This record gives sequence, structure tokens and C-alpha cells, in this order.
Amino acid sequence: MGRAEGPGLRESAAEDYVSFWEGQARKLEWSRPWDRALDWDPPRARWFEGGELNASANALDAHRGISGRAAILWEGEDGTERRITYGGLLRTVERLAGALESLGVRRGDRVAIYLPMVPELPAAMLACARIGAAHAVVFSGFSAASLRSRVADSGARVLVTADGGYRRGRVVPLKEIADEAVSGLGVRCVVVRRTGAGVRMGPGDAWWDDLLEGAPAAPAAPVPSSHPLFILYTSGTTGRPKGVVHGTGGYLTHVASTFRWAFGPGDRDVYYCTADIGWVTGHSYVAYAPLVCGATQVVYEGAPDHPGPSRTWEILEKSGVSVFYTTPPALRMLARSAPPPSSYGLSGLRLLGSVGEPINPSVWEWYRDEVGGSRCPVVDTWWQTETGGMMISDLPGIEDPDPVPGWAGRAVPGVDVGVVGADGRPAPPGERGHLVVRRPWPGMLLGLWGDEGRYREAYWSRFPGAYHAGDHAVMDGEGRVRLLGRSDDVLKVAGHRIGTAELEGCLVSHPGVAEAAVCGIPDETRGQAIAAFVVPRGAPPPPGELEGLVRREVGPIAVPSAVFHVQSLPKTRSGKILRRLLQAMATGGDLGDTSTLEDPGAVGDVRGALAGSGGAP
Repeated sequence: MGRAEGPGLRESAAEDYVSFWEGQARKLEWSRPWDRALDWDPPRARWFEGGELNASANALDAHRGISGRAAILWEGEDGTERRITYGGLLRTVERLAGALESLGVRRGDRVAIYLPMVPELPAAMLACARIGAAHAVVFSGFSAASLRSRVADSGARVLVTADGGYRRGRVVPLKEIADEAVSGLGVRCVVVRRTGAGVRMGPGDAWWDDLLEGAPAAPAAPVPSSHPLFILYTSGTTGRPKGVVHGTGGYLTHVASTFRWAFGPGDRDVYYCTADIGWVTGHSYVAYAPLVCGATQVVYEGAPDHPGPSRTWEILEKSGVSVFYTTPPALRMLARSAPPPSSYGLSGLRLLGSVGEPINPSVWEWYRDEVGGSRCPVVDTWWQTETGGMMISDLPGIEDPDPVPGWAGRAVPGVDVGVVGADGRPAPPGERGHLVVRRPWPGMLLGLWGDEGRYREAYWSRFPGAYHAGDHAVMDGEGRVRLLGRSDDVLKVAGHRIGTAELEGCLVSHPGVAEAAVCGIPDETRGQAIAAFVVPRGAPPPPGELEGLVRREVGPIAVPSAVFHVQSLPKTRSGKILRRLLQAMATGGDLGDTSTLEDPGAVGDVRGALAGSGGAP
């Protein structure tokens, strides 16, 4: 792992952040240099204006010298394996880009993608980028209604999907779902053969292989730096979808730079990020940054604990993974149910990463000691769909990390974050406040698709001139940041605001608790009471012990009115706990759309626990 940029990078960024980001952008291949590094008209930023480049060319054509290197080591849930080289991926993308053009897709058009985690997914994204079309990837766990809303909102006229995908040993009928979603929209489907399931091919639909067979190889078309690269709809299944739009030049500069700084990839490294490409982590740190940086990465199709909880360790061992990037919920699941990682050959690991939500110190320490053998730095990263790439993190790729368990680290070079009070003034060190970004950064969203007013209201109205992240945090005197959870994930008990992350972190700190989630329920006296759902690590803690822990560590006002022991928590396939389902079940409300649930059986577990206790408190 080299540190060519090394110490001093933060200092040079602080002196002139615009010139600093220009230096990072020059590491990409540009068809035309930019005239102006930054056009900042709050809240609109345009980076590298006048410059032209192509994302597909930077991810593939730029690596012709390493065309035989593995770009993707793919493993299907059913045991299927494929090794895709940079040269092979380039040939596929060139032909698919030509095929899309033959279907009438042009620069500025949108293409929706609804695929499982197969190599065709990043190939489809890069093919769109190659001809200047924006892709809108929709997570393959979404329902037909959710897919339809996103296809309709983006205005896509082509949908790339598959006959099906594997999940926990069963076939998910993706083409069938897609047919229901696009009925009456005039959308043509390009269909990947994955499971061999019989599907109905409508007028204008085409099989992926048939399209590619006679398609010409399309060259990479230069596009302006701020040309939309993709639309990614944030999670949520009610109301109009919120389509986050990212550009090309600034976005690629940001994600490639932070990938190098955080992970320091070398020629012999094998990188594995467990994120699904349907979410932003998969966009930035599976589909784009590793390929732009010429890395070899593992891509896995299915559930990380199918057919057994050792599947993750087996993948790490077999592929010789050296850099592992995953989520706290996945780590808690592995710590609870998987065999000890020491039983597997993981000596090649040199760096561990965490993403998605604040990581509890006890989970952080287990990750470092049990998975990393007490020798691997743990990189805890904070960023969002809207930020494009990492914003806060320790950076072993450029400096010796000084991690503190439970703290995400400092802002990455060239990014200016702060913690402010409700009045917008800086919060004193150690005091809880709102996380903001005080100046533009290259990976920032261009806006929300078709909704300028919502963009301004959602991110820029609370603290004028600063981006409001929507997270609570504290900052110490050295600039380290500790995330405390979403500002809307707050329980209000008798007038006191209690963060769900803080309370859940306290519960998980108990050695007998593997996972925990809390939600608010109506209370006539206090407005809200707290219900806690915990997954025990072995025998449940004795009655009253968890309540006592919360009383000591958080305060009497935060003590749960009831603690329910469950076998599992309702989570999405990306590992996010669905607290709204817990609240709905505890209060007898409507569960709404549950199509993104990783394990539908978790709903039954929670209902059983509630029924066994006589219901909600």
C-alpha cells in the first residue's frame, strides 16, 4: 500500500480547496480540460466547467495496459463463479452501448436497471455512461409499485432486467415484477438470462445475449463534466420518489480519490464491498471507484448468510480478500450467528471498513480483534446518497490512522464539515448538534430530478449557506466526529429528545445483546414511551438488567417501558433496520410496503414477542 500523496494532503486542501480538487481531477482522463474549476452559485455547484470526459472510458479504456487483470471476481448464491477481466468487461460494455443506441437510446436519455448483483449490472451502468445516457438503478428487492414509480419519474424508455435472481435459495421473478411495473408505460425490456426461468417476452423486449451478438462496439462519447451520470432514488416507498442526480467529472473525482485515500489499493489487493449496487455505496464503491482505480474486487449475488452463516468468511478466504468493507448490521449478524472468523484463513486481510450507520464501539472492537486479528485498521466512514462519496473517515491510504471506537474520524481532505446548534452557530466540542457541510465538494448532488424546490428545502433551508445532512453528531477538539443518528430518528419523551442511535448503542454494549432497535409508541402522560426490541446473544439478559443499564448510561428518561426479546429484527437487504415496521406492529398500524425485507420471518418474530407479552406497553 503506497502513500504517494502522503502527509500534508490535508494541509494543502485547507490552503486552497478548489486547487486541491483540481489536482485530484487531473488523475482522471479528460477529453477536454476544464475552463473553470468551480462555479458556485449556492446551492448549485458545477465542478470543472468546460471540461469533458467519459465515466466508462475512465473505468475501462484507461486500463488497456492491464486488460488481463481481473476486474470482478463474481460468485452467485448458487455457487456459480465468473472471472471478468478489464478487457472482457470493456468488450461487453462496448457492445451493450451499441445495442442501446440501436434501441434508440441517446445522450441525455434515461435507462432504468432492475438487476440482481450480477456482472451485467455494472456493465449496464457503464454502457449507459458510454453513450451519455443517465442510468437509474432500482434495487432488485423493490416491489412492482416501487419500480414503476421510479421508472415513470425518470422517464426511462428502456429497462434492463433479468429473468430472475437468487435470494436465500429461491428465485425472485424479476421479469414478472418488471412486466407489472412497466405495464402501459411503453418501456422496452432488455432481459439477462440468469436463472433459466420461463418468462413472457413482450413486443420490443429482447434478450441481452441476442442484442450483444450483432451489436457494434460503441466508442466512449465525451460529455460535459456536469452531465448527469445517474439518478438514484433514496429509500422510501410513499409519496413521490426523491431522485438524487449526480454528475460525471466531480463525482468521479470524489469517489476515486476517497477510495485511494481510505483503502490505498495496490496491484495485489482484492477488495470486497458487500453493498448492493441498488444503493449508493454499491454505485460509488463497487461500480465506479474500484474500476476507475484499476482494482480487483469480489462481487457476490446473494444473502451473506446463505446457505449458512459462514458464507462470508468462505468468500473472504477463497478469494484472498485484503480489504473488506461492510455494514454494522452485517457485522452484528456475523458476530451472533457465524462461526468464529479465526476458523478461516483470513490472514490476507489488511484493512477493514464500515459504512451505513454508526458502529457501536463493542462491534468495532469485535471487528478489529476477531475479523482483523488485531492487526487491521478499521475505517469507519460517514457519507450519504447525496454526498456521492466518503465525507468523514480515517484514511490509512494517506496517513497513519488514529481511530477511536465509535467515532468516524475527521473530514476527508477538501471537505469542510461542522457541528452546529439549532441557531446555526458552532456547537462547543463534545456538544450534540446538527452535522453540516460548509462549502461545496466535487461529489455533491446536482439536485433532485425534476424538483428544484424540494432540493432547496430539503438540504439548504435549515442553515442558509450550508448543506444540512440531517444527522446529529458531536465533534471533539481535534475535529473527530461521532455520528448520533438521523435527526428525524429521535424519540420525544416528556419533552426530552432521545436519539435512537444513542439508545440502541447503549443496549448493544451489553455483552448479552447482539442487536437492538427502539421505537416510540403513544403514551398519554409522556407523549411517547419507548419500546426496545433486542436480539440476545445466547440467553436473554435477566429482567431489569437492560433497563438498569440504560438508566445508568443514558438517563432515567430513556428507560424503555418494555423490552421484547426477538430472534431477528426486520431489516432491508442493505442491512437497515425498519423501525417503522416495529412501531406499526407495536401500535397495531399498517405495515405498508414490506417488499424490501431481507427476512420476512422477522415480522413474525416481532409479532410473536408482542403477543407473548400481551402486546405493546
